[in-house]
Amino acid sequence: MSPIDQLLREDLRGRTAYGAPQLDVPFALNTNESSYAVPPAVVDDIVAAVAATAGGLNRYPDREFTDLRGDLAAYLSRSGTQVRPEQVWAGNGSNEVLLHLLQAFGGHGRTALGFTPAYSMHPIITATTGTTWVDGMRGIDARDGGGGGAFDLSLESAVQQVREHDPHVVFLCSPNNPTGTALTLDVVTAVHDAAPRAVVVVDEAYAEFARPGTVSALSLLEGRPRLVVTRTMSKAFAFAGGRLGYLAADPELVDALRLVRMPYHLSSPAQAVARAVLRHADTMLGTVDAIKEQRDRIVATLSGLGLDPVPSDANFVLFGGLRDSATTWQALLDKGVLVRDVGIDHYLRVTAGTPEETSAFLDAVANLGPDHLEGQS
Repeated sequence: MSPIDQLLREDLRGRTAYGAPQLDVPFALNTNESSYAVPPAVVDDIVAAVAATAGGLNRYPDREFTDLRGDLAAYLSRSGTQVRPEQVWAGNGSNEVLLHLLQAFGGHGRTALGFTPAYSMHPIITATTGTTWVDGMRGIDARDGGGGGAFDLSLESAVQQVREHDPHVVFLCSPNNPTGTALTLDVVTAVHDAAPRAVVVVDEAYAEFARPGTVSALSLLEGRPRLVVTRTMSKAFAFAGGRLGYLAADPELVDALRLVRMPYHLSSPAQAVARAVLRHADTMLGTVDAIKEQRDRIVATLSGLGLDPVPSDANFVLFGGLRDSATTWQALLDKGVLVRDVGIDHYLRVTAGTPEETSAFLDAVANLGPDHLEGQS
């Protein structure tokens, strides 16, 4: 054991840091970013907004990010559920927002429950706060012969697992990463009611890509002070490099997060840039339908190739039917296409990008050969 390992917290020893490969390839489809650049008109507004803040950088930023919270509340209210500024919190990406939640409501002697496979940062952030992670499972009904999908989270199994573990924090993903599947609101309400001492976090990072009829958990916030809905501007807003995540919750819960945030955690330029992007919300969201079209094209084409794609409500597709995930990942990379190995045997995940990127990916898959595909020889 190295001297640093000896000094490191015992619960962090042997762990590896989060990090998707960042490789220089023709088609990078592994991190669910938008493939569409920020439009020039929005770039101009961003540059002007940053310039306007530059002269005042000798002063600390508004630590309450008051104007930004108002803009985020207005955007969320477009869902049909009115959200007030005092219900909104934001941070350096949704991961910081999740960290604040675990710092405030997790910690030593407390547990957080998520349903695997799900967003891999949930257990990682949980560990950094000294909270005990409980690995709940999806697809239990399918394994028990109940007819559910391999990655479904049914109301019955979710409630049973929550009651068994009685956690302090529960993570629900809708749509779920990496499976792309969304939850119905009855699952959210049932989990909330079955976990009377838990803060229930519904991670809606991909909500803007959901198929018609999928209702946001924002509509459930009223009267549920333990419910939280988290969002991000990284995906549908094509703002991954801007690092702005946010949540909506009861004002009292939001107030508790002030106890754990670092002072002035959102810089003046960060606030200005995010507000500039939100002023162009319709423009920035203008590529969502195009991305959804490519997502659905991926599902349909992979099905025709004999693979097993999971119908998706996100901007990516998890697909199975592979003999070996690692070797297929490398074979696609050798063709210039970078996808994500999410650690599920026989499955890989691909981001829905531009039509050109989608074609490159589908052509690469079609030319893999039987050595990579289950059921073929």
